[in-house]
Amino acid sequence: MQIFSLAFLISVLSMMFRMAVPLIFGTIGEAFAERSGILNLGIEGMMLMGASIGFLAGLKTGNLWFGIMAAALMGLTLGLMMAFFTVTLGAQQHVAGIGMTIFGSGTAFYIYRLNVETPGGIPPTVEPFKVLEIPLLKNIPVIGPILFRQYALVYLALLLVVVTWFVFYKTTLGLKIRAVGENAKAADTAGINVFVVRYLCLAIAGMLTAIGGAWLTLAQTGMFLPYITAGRGWVCIALVVFGFWDPLRILLGSLLFGFIDAFQLSLQAIGFRIPYHLFLMMPYLFTIVALVFVARRAIYPAELLKPYKREA
Repeated sequence: MQIFSLAFLISVLSMMFRMAVPLIFGTIGEAFAERSGILNLGIEGMMLMGASIGFLAGLKTGNLWFGIMAAALMGLTLGLMMAFFTVTLGAQQHVAGIGMTIFGSGTAFYIYRLNVETPGGIPPTVEPFKVLEIPLLKNIPVIGPILFRQYALVYLALLLVVVTWFVFYKTTLGLKIRAVGENAKAADTAGINVFVVRYLCLAIAGMLTAIGGAWLTLAQTGMFLPYITAGRGWVCIALVVFGFWDPLRILLGSLLFGFIDAFQLSLQAIGFRIPYHLFLMMPYLFTIVALVFVARRAIYPAELLKPYKREA
């Protein structure tokens, strides 16, 4: 059977990294926000806006990297909006985040329809990113096709994990972020500007999340469709808890989710006779089951969901 062949396994593992890319970007972004004490429930809307703006910029200019940069800029804007509501105004983070998701989800499709005509219902497409093959390494048996024949954004996502780990645990900035997330008042007393740190983290979160959305339209599909994120933003929020706010654990969680997603797509491709609805639900069912066992042991940042106001 194909399912037990080496070629099938290599295909699934190679696809695993690609399916994990938007989750890595989105979850690392959410980790920055939550480490500073802000729960960003607007991640789904930000990801959709990144998908829409990134696609339109790539379509209009013919430059996919310009699309990535445009998505990042839009994510930065949305991240700063979220910061204004939650940090400056002290609004409830749940309400502000859900509002951001509703705003982003609706606006993403609205902007798309303003700029693109779809005669006959056929959406326009762009030529997606091409696979970047690393010479010599790509020829290594088994490992070569899996790790060294990937998109550039796959390598950037893996690099992002390493850089984030270094920032969190080996830099003064990371210490400030963790201090603000654990005890904002003590951090403020120690001379750390709580508001600047949280603004910075939400800006980073918005940018990374939007880049994850742009991946879906500029690399994975080559087109924009309503709700193309398919709830990945919500999955990212779950993966932060699953990974205990640690970049390396987040990578493992994202790859595990990506493996299940790649596995179900590969089963459909070889004609496995199971209703496709069951295939589609597999990654999300895994997320729920994983959280049941992990969430009870998770130690949340102490300042999460708590607005901070400096005493006079």
